[in-house]
Amino acid sequence: MLQEPATRYQGHKSYSYLEPHLDYRDFDLASEVGRVPEHDLGLSDAQRQRVTRLLAEHIAISLHEHPVVLPADVRQLRAYNRTARQRTGYEGLARSGLTAVFDNFMAGASCVTSESGWKWNDLIYALGMRMSDLYKQDHVRLATSVEDIRAARRDGRLALVAGLECCSPIENELDRIDILYGFGVRQLGIAYSQANMLGGGLSEPRDGGLTHFGRRAVDRMNKLGIAIDISHSGDQTCLDVIEASRVPVFITHAGARSVWDTARMKPDDVIRACAERGGVIGIEAAPHTTLSERHPEHSIESVMDHFTYCVDLVGIDHVTFGPDTMFGDHVGVHNTYAGNYAHDSGKKPSHPRVEYVSGLENPGEAFGNIVGWLVKHDYSDDEIAKVIGGNTLRVLEQVW
Repeated sequence: MLQEPATRYQGHKSYSYLEPHLDYRDFDLASEVGRVPEHDLGLSDAQRQRVTRLLAEHIAISLHEHPVVLPADVRQLRAYNRTARQRTGYEGLARSGLTAVFDNFMAGASCVTSESGWKWNDLIYALGMRMSDLYKQDHVRLATSVEDIRAARRDGRLALVAGLECCSPIENELDRIDILYGFGVRQLGIAYSQANMLGGGLSEPRDGGLTHFGRRAVDRMNKLGIAIDISHSGDQTCLDVIEASRVPVFITHAGARSVWDTARMKPDDVIRACAERGGVIGIEAAPHTTLSERHPEHSIESVMDHFTYCVDLVGIDHVTFGPDTMFGDHVGVHNTYAGNYAHDSGKKPSHPRVEYVSGLENPGEAFGNIVGWLVKHDYSDDEIAKVIGGNTLRVLEQVW
């Protein structure tokens, strides 16, 4: 459910201050609005008005997104990423109703100097290029504090929190965490599915837990004020990070393994441990992840099966949403970079394949539809305010 365009948005397109073909390679891009049919939640006019009011009155934070615009032809994705100039989806974000978005860039697919991803130089390319464009417009602003998020809501802007899903690019250089903090990064993942110097990834058959270097890294993130994400870490590494951190940690984008039995989902003991230390789990919606036996064809209904399960498990104060979407063919991204992401490993239950997740296809529509689903299922205003941003803000106030 798209919202009316934000008044601050004046039509900026990424790198429009440069000359295409001369200053950078141009690509035909996916549509940010209307690429797929609107998902019909069956809301009444009064319910739609309530959705709009809730998004206007409360801080809404997407805990995990990749709000970049992909090439219309996903076969051009590798060539597009090699230029380092991934485009931010300003038009779509202006219709999202969000106050803030955790932007996790595309480090695993930012293959500028290497086809394998997760390289320090490639990360700096991706971060620097996106930031250079961010500073050329007045709607989306980099946020490095809770006050920046509150100011964005007050001023009609959208706060972008820079995050990275994985610490692999820091290698064994602890001070690179400080460098990333200096560049504005305020959230870091421990490992992205594959093990690294910090700990185990969820695709590995055995997880040795948080390493000695990993404990030093967690300590450094705590000292700096960087939020820690364990979404792609192995189960033991998750538990070790939760225990080692002096502040709550995030599972920014995952679901419940009790609902859908894959390594990508989190077991009950990890979700409980995260909540018991004050943390929050964000329910994700990347294609073919948060499925359920009730809804094996991936849609918003499957995703909300994970939401309701986690609320029953740990309480509504410890659940939010990190849809993990982008503007363009997300399934095509997974197919292109399956090896980089370790999506080609592990056994998975059989299920229907989808071209996109209906209702949660992109960052522009996701939170409108999430709030719409919650309204339709009679959640109170206070409950909705918590799960669309209040819970995340509470953790950030402790971490940052």
